[in-house]
Amino acid sequence: MKVRLIAHTQLTQEFFDETGDGFHDDDLNQLASAGQVVALTAIRTCYSANKPSEIVEKEGEKYFGSKASDGGAGTDADRLFRMIVRSGHTSTLEHLTFTFAIEGVSRALLAQLTRHRVGFSFSVQSQRYVRMGSDDRIGGFDYVMPDTVKNNEKETPFYNVAESRVTDHSAEEIFETAMISAQEYYDALRSAGVAAEDARAVLPQAAATNLVMTANLRSLLEFYSKRKPGKGAQKEIADLAEALRQEVVNVEPWTAQFFEEV
Repeated sequence: MKVRLIAHTQLTQEFFDETGDGFHDDDLNQLASAGQVVALTAIRTCYSANKPSEIVEKEGEKYFGSKASDGGAGTDADRLFRMIVRSGHTSTLEHLTFTFAIEGVSRALLAQLTRHRVGFSFSVQSQRYVRMGSDDRIGGFDYVMPDTVKNNEKETPFYNVAESRVTDHSAEEIFETAMISAQEYYDALRSAGVAAEDARAVLPQAAATNLVMTANLRSLLEFYSKRKPGKGAQKEIADLAEALRQEVVNVEPWTAQFFEEV
């Protein structure tokens, strides 16, 4: 699995230039990330008499330039963000979006991931248009082997079709045999003239795929709360949840506390 953040919410240059003489650009760069500026603008728009375009100019120094009034960590903006999350007014965090390249995950994971529909957008590598044959450009389908298979040292009787007899095999050997067989069946169907969109029916849930996913911060927090390590989720999607969290926190460090609390 490979997860990479390829885009996230940024301020337009016009907005950045119009923050006002009372709140200089250098100060804004040092005190707040783009995500924090957007979050403050959205939150304070709900409660302020100022217009959205005026929030940072007129209120930015108050929130980003002073310590948290609740005695907690960070600035008073951080205090505001904590209050909003704990009060459940997290619709204001939907304005922060993150786009990820997710590579080498199983179709089993994809089925679980796409159950999280609200606030998520997906563009997935197609098994209809990307042909998975051994002789195709892709060179046959890749697959994801669960750790419980890799780490299973117990050998069990298994009927080997090639040898026409029962012999002992490890779980990994059995799994690999199933993948090889699926590839052979797929190739045979394609050779028989079956369209790729129909031949793909024999490909396993372990078959690897790639996707681009965009999600807003509120939805990512909810996703993480359900799929994070230790919550009973299957390991592959728990690993994905952790990788997504790390990518978000890398560019918006102030969100770390909220991932920890969900």
